[in-house]
Amino acid sequence: MIQFILNNQIIKTSANAGITLLDFIREYQQLKGTKIGCREGDCGACTVLVGELKSNNIAYQSITSCISPLGNANGKHIVTIEGINLPKELNTVQKAMTENYATQCGFCTPGFVVSMTGFALESNKSTTCNDAISGNICRCTGYKSIEKAGFEIEEKLQQKDNNHQIEWLIKEGFIPNYFDTIPNKLKDLQPKIFEKTGIKIANGTDIYVRHADKMAEENIYLLADDTALKGILFSEGTCTLGANTTVTEIAESKKLQILFPKLKKFMKLISSEQIRNMGTIGGNFVNASPIGDMSIFFLALNSTLTIQKEDKTVRTIPLQEFHQNYKVYDLQENEILKSISFKVPQTDDSFNFEKVSKRTHLDIASVNSAGRIYIETNTITDAHFSVGGVAAIPKYLYKTNQYLIGKVINAETVKNAEAVLQSEISPISDVRGTSEYKRLLAKQLFFAHFIELFPSKIELEKLL
Repeated sequence: MIQFILNNQIIKTSANAGITLLDFIREYQQLKGTKIGCREGDCGACTVLVGELKSNNIAYQSITSCISPLGNANGKHIVTIEGINLPKELNTVQKAMTENYATQCGFCTPGFVVSMTGFALESNKSTTCNDAISGNICRCTGYKSIEKAGFEIEEKLQQKDNNHQIEWLIKEGFIPNYFDTIPNKLKDLQPKIFEKTGIKIANGTDIYVRHADKMAEENIYLLADDTALKGILFSEGTCTLGANTTVTEIAESKKLQILFPKLKKFMKLISSEQIRNMGTIGGNFVNASPIGDMSIFFLALNSTLTIQKEDKTVRTIPLQEFHQNYKVYDLQENEILKSISFKVPQTDDSFNFEKVSKRTHLDIASVNSAGRIYIETNTITDAHFSVGGVAAIPKYLYKTNQYLIGKVINAETVKNAEAVLQSEISPISDVRGTSEYKRLLAKQLFFAHFIELFPSKIELEKLL
């Protein structure tokens, strides 16, 4: 049976692992505080916390339960709005919301409170409370009162004792007393060991948007807790990331932050806090969207995929060869993505990622682009540029990259390379923009890479 802790209650259930965690919470447990909103992971009304035991402590993250399979709760602590209520008074986050008049109709409020509590529970978090609610939408308040509540919470957390975090949060009224009993309770669970058969699912951020009802009736093969598919490793000048590595894990990696100083800024352009906590790089590649952010990012790193068969044998292919046509990719029924690797950037490397969407955050790109370029004595020695939203697949710009090699870096080179880029792409008109608009965006983002990376050599005025 699937075993986990829901708030302060041990759950043992034979329910299908493929139903959504949201439906289990609301319909099986009759906890109605977690709301049904978009059912696509966008609005945040269904936000819950997932706690996982790590080195005798529990690491909590916020997720959207509407697109998360119940099976991924196995062996974990799930916290809903009911699970952070205090017996006789509002908790600290709830007080901040009410005192700043940060709620009106109230439908979205539980999701905001849970996300903010998740922020309080995260150790040494380098983001802000208002970053933590980036995946929560409110149609009433205009957000300013919610932001004020977030600032108030941040101020109170300045005094947090990270060495005794749970005890401090209980004392200060952020969470109820039972939280300090959860580590031992999790150790006593006997989580279900799932069979490795059925439809392959990591954290569900794509397939559950489209097929949640179908997954509720299917046999699913859960990949999320496979430790062989996790981790960020560095060896002999190569970085290897397990296919189950999430966007949050990439953004929080200290080594990757050193290699890519603007990494957190890049990753913040990708979806929302909750989805970044769930979404895996392998899932993004297999999603095969022409505008998959992580596909575009890793194409520009000239990455290599390692694919594993059922018998544990592996094969490798360049990521640029993985996507073959719209939603068609080089992965057989008996295979899974194991990892992706790239050469660690050196001092003569430069990398940039750009994205344009209707909203700055929590949105799908109209066009996105990334570039890695090598310069030696003002000459381009290697180049890897990619662009999304302009072809049936995430587009690696073979001809543009080849043109750039050996050229002196100046405005004329960039303009000529952009003309080659235009010959390689074939955007279509859709809800995210006309083909002409996407060509313009591709041009602007390509120019933006060079302006950002080489401001002393490339001036915007000379590109116009």
